This record gives sequence, C-alpha cells and structure tokens, in this order.
Amino acid sequence: MPDRPPASLAVERASFAYADTRIVDQLSLQIEPGSFTVIIGPNACGKSTLLRGLARLLPPAEGRVVLDGRSIADIPAQALARRLGLLPQTAVAPEGITVRDLVSRGRYPHRGMLRPWSPADESAVVDALEATGTTALADSPVDALSGGQRQRVWIAMVLAQQTEVLLLDEPTTYLDVAHQVELLELLATLHEQGRTVVAVLHDLNQAARYATTVVAMRDGRVIAEGPPAEVVTSENVSAVFGLANTVIPDPVTGGPLVVPLRTPCPTEVHR
Repeated sequence: MPDRPPASLAVERASFAYADTRIVDQLSLQIEPGSFTVIIGPNACGKSTLLRGLARLLPPAEGRVVLDGRSIADIPAQALARRLGLLPQTAVAPEGITVRDLVSRGRYPHRGMLRPWSPADESAVVDALEATGTTALADSPVDALSGGQRQRVWIAMVLAQQTEVLLLDEPTTYLDVAHQVELLELLATLHEQGRTVVAVLHDLNQAARYATTVVAMRDGRVIAEGPPAEVVTSENVSAVFGLANTVIPDPVTGGPLVVPLRTPCPTEVHR
C-alpha cells in the first residue's frame, strides 16, 4: 500500500437511483480518514446502494462523492482502483479460474500493458492468500469451493489490490461464526495499519464491537452516526429496525451489546 495519509472519502448531498426509483436521497456523509466505518440498517434501506455509489459503480443522480476533495467522477478508472477496493454483495468468477488466478486479478490496477508480473505483485498475492487462510486452496478451481471458501477468496482478491480504502458489502455472508470473527479481526488489523475500512454488516453486535464509527440508515437516510456507544442505543435500534430490545455492556469490550426482547409471535404463525 502506498505510504500516504489515510484517504478522505465523503458524500456531498448525493442521491442515488435505479431507473426512476430513488433509493438514497440528498445524503451527506463524511467517512473519517483511517476509520473503520460500519453501515447498518434494515433490508432495502439503501446501504448497498450507498456503497455502490462510494465505489463509482452507481453515479449519483445529483450531488457527488469525493476522494481527498476531488470528485471520483474525475479520477481515471485505473487510478481510482489503486485507491478504492470493493467487495460487492454478489460476485461471479469466470468458469474454471483457479483461486491464485482470481486473487492475482487484484493486481491489475497496479500493472500497465507493458509492465511484467513483479515480485511486488507476487508478494501481494501471497500475503492476501495467507491473510484469508486460502493458501492451501490456491490451485483449486473457484467454482469447486464452498460458499464460505469463495467469500474468503474474493476478500483475498480485494486485499491483493492493496488499496487505501476497502469497501465491503456484507463481507461475512456465507461465513461460519469462527470465520466471521477471523475476517473482522483481519479488517480491524488493516484499519490499525492505516487503511480506511467501510463495511455493510447485518450483525449489530459485530458492528458495535469492531467499528470506530457506526452509520445507521433507514429509508435512504442517515438516522444516526458516530461512535458505537452513541449510535447503538436501545432507542436507535428500535427506531431503525423496529426491534424491541435492551442494550447492555459487552462483557468483553464494555461497548454496547444488543439483546432482542421476546415478543408475541404473529397470529399467522399459530395457524
């Protein structure tokens, strides 16, 4: 990763839409340089849409996304790919490609047409495979792997890209609990090393434990943002998710821990 200050990423009064349906409306958000920001919220609230906008996969209908004060629309694609790495919610690998070849594709933004494969490229791929526990799978076809293994391989590809900013949309999908914790610990380490991490997570307690900043969304708007202790409150969880809950201190970290309360089952369940 280049030796430079952490990247500053911001959304300035941006709206994002699919066809004529506006999903995110007039949203402004500052991603603090070097932060581990986690976006939470119910399904279809605009979390993934916002992440796609941050990655320039979805241009804003109005407003802009800026990286270090410059609109990402004005940054050449390869230059932007050297600074922003994205793990989308769903990704499809070419049929028959091996794990090593897929992870190696993370090096494309760093290579020109005439630049041969370098020791730095090889080192980045090896490090990414080791960090995600996929070294033993390097020669396996990606389409022969389990869902959890595939997810770790995709994460390895993003890590091999060695960007300053990592954007991850539900990165713990398909992973068992142990691998979820391993991944979040890896992201925490990358954050501690200076990278800016932005992730969409569904697990409120994982968000509260690992994030430096939590952004809570509902209906395409930011309802609350700030440190976990200020955002993951019983009142906010109820307002954002409609979930009866109580929040207690996490016995390990002392941060907020959401405990859902039992509520009567819908009448239909008893029929």
